Amino acid sequence: MTEAATPTVVDFHFDVMCPFAYQTSKWIREVRAQLGLTINWKFFSLEEINRREGRKHPWERDWSYGWSMMRIGALLRRTSMDDLDRWYQRAGRALHEEGFKPHDPLVARHLLEELGLDPTIVDAAIADQTTHDEVHAEHDRVVQAGGYGVPTLFFPEFLNDDGNPECFFGPVVLDPPSGAAALHLWGATVAWLEYPYLFELQRPKNRTHGEVIADRLHPYLEARDWISIDRGKVVPFD
Repeated sequence: MTEAATPTVVDFHFDVMCPFAYQTSKWIREVRAQLGLTINWKFFSLEEINRREGRKHPWERDWSYGWSMMRIGALLRRTSMDDLDRWYQRAGRALHEEGFKPHDPLVARHLLEELGLDPTIVDAAIADQTTHDEVHAEHDRVVQAGGYGVPTLFFPEFLNDDGNPECFFGPVVLDPPSGAAALHLWGATVAWLEYPYLFELQRPKNRTHGEVIADRLHPYLEARDWISIDRGKVVPFD
């Protein structure tokens, strides 16, 4: 990795609902701990990008799983990025490791109390239209860049031919590495910045991969209340 391809800042777009973004967030925090990387946590909606024709947009519902959790995060971020960081970390652990439901307003309030934050932030975030506007704008940023999912990383210090920050989808990892292995993956990731027309490298998932993924994501699969192919439970959004 050359000196020119050593970012100090990354914009990490996530949706609390996404189990793979959560795994990658654990890795990027490990990189931050070792390198002093600045992480700007930003939003992207799986509910909106995967919305089927005729279904409501997430902002058309009084409460919408991932969208509402991100609106809570948007309000917290106005106080400090650290508050959003802690909220994403705690809500993500609750959903993806402990099998709880942070997308339930009651659980969300409880988790905020755990963090020493005001539980009424849940209601304040939903009552404040500008939290919706922030989530929407950051979701649109990914879409306009050609993105389609999370994790999506933007590198503000590295601009593409259009003068916009370079962005990557991924890395998508299970069992995120720590220590020296975390830095090795970081080096492999940011090395892509040296190749502006390198677009894709992907490992196809085989049956064994599927079994491992199902095992690792079991708490999440049990806790989620949205449309699921894996276990055949269909819960309409409207």
